[in-house]
Amino acid sequence: MEHGVWFYDHEIFIRIGFFFGTLFFLTFLEYLFPKRKKLGYQRTRWFSNLAIVGVNSFFVRLIYPLLAVDVALIAQQRGWGLFNHFHYQGWLAFFIGVLILDFAIYLQHMVFHYVPLLWRFHKMHHADLDFDVTTGTRFHPVEILLSMGIKMGVVIVFGISYLAVLAFEVILNASSLFTHTNLLMPKKLEKVIRMLFVTPDMHRVHHSIYRDETNSNFGFNLSIWDRIFGTYRSRPRDGHLDMTIGIDEFRKPKFLKLRWLFAIPFIRDTEE
Repeated sequence: MEHGVWFYDHEIFIRIGFFFGTLFFLTFLEYLFPKRKKLGYQRTRWFSNLAIVGVNSFFVRLIYPLLAVDVALIAQQRGWGLFNHFHYQGWLAFFIGVLILDFAIYLQHMVFHYVPLLWRFHKMHHADLDFDVTTGTRFHPVEILLSMGIKMGVVIVFGISYLAVLAFEVILNASSLFTHTNLLMPKKLEKVIRMLFVTPDMHRVHHSIYRDETNSNFGFNLSIWDRIFGTYRSRPRDGHLDMTIGIDEFRKPKFLKLRWLFAIPFIRDTEE
């Protein structure tokens, strides 16, 4: 895939362009067709949830001199990983690579829920009191760094091509924004889409205040993993309009402020 060098050279612009394009488009859609009423504190929420993107980007670039797409190119050049070892590349390998990465993120998501130390960092994401497109950007820097390390490991083991990694990163960012969008979708359309992909209604269940609902619907992009491994839940017990979003211990408005987002993992609570 030598013709993919252009994509590698412009990787940062592709990712940023798709991220902001998707963010603006989904923000516009959820403004026109909101599913749930806003709970308030929107300026504080939006500032914190979007500012954390900049913080995370800074730490990723500071800690990792190379990103997953760079590692993929090195692995391809040096013959690391299963695909490169067997000289198996092409479009089929591309799609399988994207599929492997999607499954890896599904497993990672479950691990962050069930390992207490990792849950401390992931619960910053769940502590948001509302559910909209900016919730899809709200992740603790430690979680982002660990996730990048996991993706690098998967890329090296399987020898996934840099084009597949770049495509997956774009898909992951877009799907994280889409699945958190406060969007009212036609029921028939939503039902069809969720047969293969995670929808906002499906993922909203995952942000329920009830822990058994939080520990369901772990998929970010493809919904098939939840169905295959029995973690799928079709709807929240209280209904989408009446369900409570968030975590009991972090319902004070102060926890929506940027400085408190970093502190949430280190505050002892009663959930563990």
